[in-house]
This record gives sequence, C-alpha cells and structure tokens, in this order.
Amino acid sequence: MSTQPAYQRILLKLSGEALLGDQQFGISPEVTAFLAHEIKAVVDIGVQVALVVGGGNIYRGERLARAGMDRVTGDQMGMLATVINALALQDAIERVGGMQARVQSAIRINEVCEDFIRRKADRHLEKGRVVVFAAGTGNPFFTTDSAAALRAIEIEADLMLKATTVDGIYTADPKKDPEAKRYDELTYDEALHKRLGVMDQTAMVLCRDHGMKLRVYDMDRPGALLKIVTGDMTIGTRVNR
Repeated sequence: MSTQPAYQRILLKLSGEALLGDQQFGISPEVTAFLAHEIKAVVDIGVQVALVVGGGNIYRGERLARAGMDRVTGDQMGMLATVINALALQDAIERVGGMQARVQSAIRINEVCEDFIRRKADRHLEKGRVVVFAAGTGNPFFTTDSAAALRAIEIEADLMLKATTVDGIYTADPKKDPEAKRYDELTYDEALHKRLGVMDQTAMVLCRDHGMKLRVYDMDRPGALLKIVTGDMTIGTRVNR
C-alpha cells in the first residue's frame, strides 16, 4: 500500500454516538484512544486533519424540543455537549506521542478553548496540529452535519469524511434490511432524490454546490482512514457533485 497521501487536508465528521462504544451514555476512553491512533497514522504521512464532533452521546436538543423544551435553548445545550466531546478528543489525541490538537468553538468559551477563527485554524493545520471544531455552527436549528460541511468548505479541505458504524451508504438500513445494497459511488443529487439519509439536506446541498468530495465509511475498521487518504477507492461510498 502506498504511503503517499492522496489528499493534503481532510475534515472528519464524527457523531457523538460514535464515542459511546459499548456504553449507553457518555464517552468511551477506548473509542477516543482508537480514533486518536487512526488520526496519528494519517498525520504521520503529512495529512492535515480537522474534526467536527456531535453531542448526541450526551444530549440531543431536538429530542427534548419535541417534549416541550424551547428549541433554541435545547440546541444551545447540544452545542455545549459537543464542546465536552471535543475536549475529550483533544486530550486523547495529545496523549498519543507527537501530536498536538486545538479545540475551536463556534460559541465563545475562552476559558476552555479557542474561538473559531478560520485563518487561525488554517495556521494550526499548516503546523500539523489537529483542529477540533466544536459547538456546531454556533446557531440553533443547524445540525453538526451542516457545521461539518461549512467548516470543510471554509478550510478548503480536499475531502470530507463521515465516520459511521456501517461501511458506506446503502439502499436501506443494512442493520434492519439484509437485502440492502451498498453504493460504491453516488452524486449528491442522487442521494438527495433517493432520500438516503447520508446527511441532512442543508449539509448535502452545501457540499454539492461547493464541489466538496465526501466519503462515508466504517470508523470501526482499523486502518480504514489511512487507506482512504492514501488513495484506496474501495472503502466506503464516494459522493461527488
């Protein structure tokens, strides 16, 4: 396998639920350590890595909004949950030798992390630091998928990756439908038309309109991230304009 990177800069989108591991709530140290080592493998070959993480393992504002909580308040609480996850990832990354990480938040919380400043994020990435973007877009009603698409475009990432627990995009949920078929490649228009639930529509339209390449892959597969960034086209599902 080639160790030459096919991409200079990537953005990896993680759901909060991805950090659960075998737990029903919270953050699994085993999962964050695994992710840190997967990230180190690509940083070591010169790839610049940014992350966006959700907060669903701690709190989901939309769910409580349906139960009667004010939606804006609920979403703000969800943003804070993503900051907690981002700090956990920063700690895990920096405990792996030779890596540095910075958390940048879309809401001001200077006592624990930096504000999101695009040019500063760019400088961190150029210096080989992993940048973890937290607090979504800083606005209610927008998902962390939309935040990931926005940040990927802002930092001019060569590829956006969405880490899931299945190896790509299927015609149906493969955990529920054994007849579901995996797509090797799709266009954004096809994914939108077929309502495949890859990401929310705002995120997909942003990626489509700005020509952002997307790969959906199984984050639990050891070495998958390294294979993708070194040009392996067989892993996951590719989504292009």
